[in-house]
Amino acid sequence: MATLKELSNKEILISSGHRACAGCGFPIIIKQALLAAENPVVVACATGCMEVCTTIYPYTAWKVPFIHNAFENAASTLSGVEAAYKSLSRQGKLDKKIDFIAFGGDGGTYDIGFQALSGAMERGHNMLYICYDNQAYMNTGIQRSSATPRGANTTTSPAGTESYGKKQYRKDLSAVMVAHEIPYVAQASPSNWNDLVTKVKKALAVEGPAFMNIIQPCVLGWKYPSDQSIELAKLAVDTCFWPLYEVENGEYKLTYRPKEKKPVEDWLKRQGRFRHLFKPENAEILKEIQEDIDTRWSRLLAKCGEEA
Repeated sequence: MATLKELSNKEILISSGHRACAGCGFPIIIKQALLAAENPVVVACATGCMEVCTTIYPYTAWKVPFIHNAFENAASTLSGVEAAYKSLSRQGKLDKKIDFIAFGGDGGTYDIGFQALSGAMERGHNMLYICYDNQAYMNTGIQRSSATPRGANTTTSPAGTESYGKKQYRKDLSAVMVAHEIPYVAQASPSNWNDLVTKVKKALAVEGPAFMNIIQPCVLGWKYPSDQSIELAKLAVDTCFWPLYEVENGEYKLTYRPKEKKPVEDWLKRQGRFRHLFKPENAEILKEIQEDIDTRWSRLLAKCGEEA
């Protein structure tokens, strides 16, 4: 596990002065993830909030080699770079270890970039893909994605007299990545920094592909005060909406278990995108959302060999 003293002596590899919203979660995720790296890092980033806020031409906030590609192909781009690195290493033209990390939001990972991600994982490239999951297409107008939770109000799943918001449950992309039988898959949260950093270290140490899904509160899309991002990330974990676990070579392990499993309403009511769910006519939807979380949590405990 990482220590604060160890991390405090390392350089922060993304500079201040970027254009992310106040309270945005992804700069925190970037800092924590890159602090975990022990080797030089090459980053590829899908089009999205992270790219727009950190690399507006002619400026960049990144202190590592950075490749911006299209919305759909961060994994393809980085797998090509990793393949070139392997070729140069075999030829004796490179003799140092380099880590390869791709970042993408949920729109560029769950949806538009899923084909490229699946291909890179299946081919076995030695790279880490990190999804910063803010649960909608935040950069282009807060449209729903397949990562958007049931009941959320977005511009393409609006809540009103005819609808309570998005009707479908979110895709479990972490489970989809486990199904690829890659060496390492994990879920993390910026609220649990040591857990996140430790998991990135593990992901970069494995031989072959690794995937991490990291929840990222979004002030604009989730609609909450900008000083509450880490609180909401922690609540997502403590309500078991976003459980923290890892899967190493197919073996599940729970890495954090709340002392008290809080009701999901505690998390939902802090966000404006779920405000409508607390109207009397939507009480049944809230009940169903809680039941779904309880069912998924029980299944996860069983996979991890934990008692309910």
